[in-house]
Amino acid sequence: MTVLLHPVARPLAIVASVLMLGGSALAQLQLTPQATDATSRPSKSVRTKPVKPPAPPKEAATPAKPSATAEKKHEPQAPDNPNADLVYGAYQRGLYKTAFDLAMKRAQDNKDPAAMTMLGELYANSLGIKRDYGKAIEWYRRAADLGDREAMFALAMLQISGHGGAPDRAGAVKLLASSAKLGEPKAAYNLALLYMDGQTLPQDFKRAAELLRFAADAGSPEAQYALATFYKEGTGVEKNLFTSVRLLQAASLAGNVDAEVEYAIALFNGTGTEKNEAAAVSLLRKAARQNSAIAQNRLAHVLVTGMGAPMDKVEGFKWHIVAKTAGKGDLMLDEAMAQATPEERARAEAAARKWLGVK
Repeated sequence: MTVLLHPVARPLAIVASVLMLGGSALAQLQLTPQATDATSRPSKSVRTKPVKPPAPPKEAATPAKPSATAEKKHEPQAPDNPNADLVYGAYQRGLYKTAFDLAMKRAQDNKDPAAMTMLGELYANSLGIKRDYGKAIEWYRRAADLGDREAMFALAMLQISGHGGAPDRAGAVKLLASSAKLGEPKAAYNLALLYMDGQTLPQDFKRAAELLRFAADAGSPEAQYALATFYKEGTGVEKNLFTSVRLLQAASLAGNVDAEVEYAIALFNGTGTEKNEAAAVSLLRKAARQNSAIAQNRLAHVLVTGMGAPMDKVEGFKWHIVAKTAGKGDLMLDEAMAQATPEERARAEAAARKWLGVK
């Protein structure tokens, strides 16, 4: 079989450093009125499949900072359903001050750990209230002590980063392990990365694969992509291209751009799956529009050569120029562009400038 598109070479150490997941602790948090048992409240994206608790590791790496959005300037509407979650509903609509007030009442009156986690989130990210890492830690810790796995995860991220006090990596990893044991996929995923990098924990790809498998089964596209790399290379698991591609497909459907690119390449080449050039090119176009330089480069090859899609040199050269601005050069495409007509080059350059937003 002739390989038409080169697979993406991604050393595992690079995958680990790129994929470290912090994210908002409230990304999957759902409050329920008058909640009394935090441990019985699964995250929305977590399946009921049990997870084996990871062995308590020793240290952790630095996570990405969660993002925050500005509060929208409109008042919440009372829901028709009296049991609807007013706190989380306000949070989702960007009514952070309202969410804060409601959560504070719930936390104080009902000792609701989910409401406490919400308060920690709002304080940590300056949403509706002035940022105060000390108070964020206080509320996260109170919720974690009541068994809230999302609070454990969020508190671990703050301890790793050192926000609100000196970094406490050992304590953070214990929290991640406890959170993962209770079924939090983000915690399991981050522990897996620590076992992968071999710097803060002894490198153990088998343990990393176990943790990634849990997080992947729970629907984490980052874990699905990382585990696909394991199966592709036979790291920590038995090599299985079919399983690798299935994981890439799942992560791709969930919107992971790196997975979209590698799944597209697998489809184009028929590696681990049935060959489907049309579907591959469609995915490459999607990832290219999401500013993946690798997708832009591979799409340029397809369009310039006319293999897998109708030839369109101008469009292909456009993507080549765009990819080069992101550091993805290609001598073969440089040579092809040098042989193009002046008109083709001019049109491609104009299209690239328009895409890049430059004159």
